[in-house]
Amino acid sequence: MITIGIPNALLFHKYKNLWINFFKELGCEVIISNKSNKKILEEGCKYAQDEACLSLKLYLGHVNSLIGKVDYILVPRLVSIKKREKLCTNFALLYDLIHNTFQTKIIHYNVDIDKGINEKDSFIQMGLELGKSRHESQKAYLKAKQIEKDILNKKIKEQNLALKSQQPKILLVSHSYNLYDNLIGLPIIEYLKENHIQPIYSDIYDNIKTNYESSFISHSIYWTYNKELMGAINHYKKYVDGIILITTFPCGPDSLSNEMITKKVKDIPIISIIIDELNNSSGLITRLESFIDIITMKKGVTHG
Repeated sequence: MITIGIPNALLFHKYKNLWINFFKELGCEVIISNKSNKKILEEGCKYAQDEACLSLKLYLGHVNSLIGKVDYILVPRLVSIKKREKLCTNFALLYDLIHNTFQTKIIHYNVDIDKGINEKDSFIQMGLELGKSRHESQKAYLKAKQIEKDILNKKIKEQNLALKSQQPKILLVSHSYNLYDNLIGLPIIEYLKENHIQPIYSDIYDNIKTNYESSFISHSIYWTYNKELMGAINHYKKYVDGIILITTFPCGPDSLSNEMITKKVKDIPIISIIIDELNNSSGLITRLESFIDIITMKKGVTHG
């Protein structure tokens, strides 16, 4: 049985249901790297350039942890997933970076809508490279895509119920690879829950509405994932009591889009939290505690 290793970082948290189910439908064994920890980060920093963001450093550590344990490591190359929009250059260069940094076999797919390279055809090609037929590959992709859609719809319904909570609600705005990472977003989520705050997640959102919703904040943003975050903010802001922007240092697209957000989104408390490999947990807790105090006082409830 062919084993496929998937790094538990970057786009894993966004596409994991598509990836895992596609490979399983093809009869492959999927091995996911462990959750982020200090050792993985330290290893990633050894391979990363100084100017790389924390999210990329973690990804390199996750790739390194899979080497020698699998037949292939999945490394997608995503340039453009919507017409006239782009993703962060890290996603376009990821395949070349991993190929030139590590001695390991890579399975990959390309998506560049501006050049006519779509996700479905690229997944079918990936299946062919694994020795599967075109029919098998297409069937696996369509089934995995339906599972991905069903899971998102279920999460949207659950979040709509969470919006009715009587607890103070805070919208966590960040890419899924930051929100759910063990060293980046999860400590923030856990702290909010411990203090009786209902987290609302920016990635649980119908992205078909992105173009319309995001235009209320910016007409010029062309990074797709940042556009999705802006759309989620405009959609959820009337239901929540505050917004936390979570960014890993030194992300260029996030720094620009967060500046637009803080200028355009009014009448709701917003805090921006930047995480790097030297992040001090006590300093983070102090900032979160102060922000929760602002939220709860405004809402008229007692913190804790």
